[in-house]
Amino acid sequence: MTRTRAALALTAATMIATSLPSTAGAAALSGAPHDPHACVRSEPQGGPGRTVLDIARQAKDQYGLKSVILKVTRDGHDLATSALGESMTGVPAEPDMHFRAGSVGIAYMGTMLLQLVDEHVVSLDDPISRWLPDVPHADQITLRMLGSSTSGLHDYVTDPAFLAELEAHPFRHWTDDDVLAYPFSHDLWYDPGTNWSYSHGNFVLLGEALERITGIPLDKLMEQRVTGPLGLHNTQNNFTPDIPAPVLHSFTSERGKYEESTFWNPSWTTARGAVITTDICDLARSAQAIGTGELLSPAGFQTQLNPGTVGLGGPTDKCPATVCLHNTEALHFGFTVLVENGWILQNPSFSGYAAIQAYLPSKCLSIAVSTTKGPDSPDGNTAEAIAAQIAAAFAPDNPIPTGS
Repeated sequence: MTRTRAALALTAATMIATSLPSTAGAAALSGAPHDPHACVRSEPQGGPGRTVLDIARQAKDQYGLKSVILKVTRDGHDLATSALGESMTGVPAEPDMHFRAGSVGIAYMGTMLLQLVDEHVVSLDDPISRWLPDVPHADQITLRMLGSSTSGLHDYVTDPAFLAELEAHPFRHWTDDDVLAYPFSHDLWYDPGTNWSYSHGNFVLLGEALERITGIPLDKLMEQRVTGPLGLHNTQNNFTPDIPAPVLHSFTSERGKYEESTFWNPSWTTARGAVITTDICDLARSAQAIGTGELLSPAGFQTQLNPGTVGLGGPTDKCPATVCLHNTEALHFGFTVLVENGWILQNPSFSGYAAIQAYLPSKCLSIAVSTTKGPDSPDGNTAEAIAAQIAAAFAPDNPIPTGS
């Protein structure tokens, strides 16, 4: 889910490609049953689609990755869908494999809240004390501040005490109260709404607020308002560490040895009910839908792109420059999404999984990438790095910064 840093990043690729018949076509010819929701590979013989695959292959070698799965579309049409490398030793990676999507669920929560604003159920400037009266500073923190990450709450994901516990016990189940205890133990970085800093605690509270506002469990609300309407048939919340088959396995060296991390417990990553898994086809569709405001009114979509964060942020005596970051028109945090050089994205990276969903409205271009690490893979989001290389090749005027 998660972003342990709060700078911003995007992804691009602009192309028109022809491709060979997919494996779905081959299955139909062979008489095998056809799953209309299956995510299948395409293999472009040349043109821009082939260039995308060449970039992916080179990057897999460059970063020493275990696997790369990606899908790029333009105007909703497939340019390239492929999977490189292995899920496990001797088990090839395939496009239909499921992986954890972390902070993509945050974008879904923000979309649902903006829908409720469109429907005049709530106002973004309502204090969260209406639904979460026991939260510290609840009368000062608004729904807008949760979605735009301007509440002043510390980020538990960068808290040394939390990180030590997570490293020692990666299979531990975390409740919302468990993770919120860390930011609640600190003073606010700043008065709510006066600065900007990324905090996972904001989105845990946002999930709780959505449940209180609607009276519907968050996972069911997400099905009703986002994944169902968008036809994301392979995207779902998981209340346990289980991942629906087929599974893309993950590996990491973050504890000092290269080990499998597929089923490390992801309950800490965001609000209970929004801890999602997905496949690469759903991720590309998600990028397009979030990046066009498909589920929102025009006014709601504009709020998602800039809820008041542009121009906000910067270090103070209490908040260091590594935490309180300045948001610009070109690079800023919107309402549960990143907006960078024209791209609208989310870029989860945790426990050996890395991914990015990015959409460039000016080119109607959607990029989805998921990667897993080899023993010597670098730190950071390598899926984002691959997307940045695609962007450099096909949308050089809209670069995607990496290292966020």
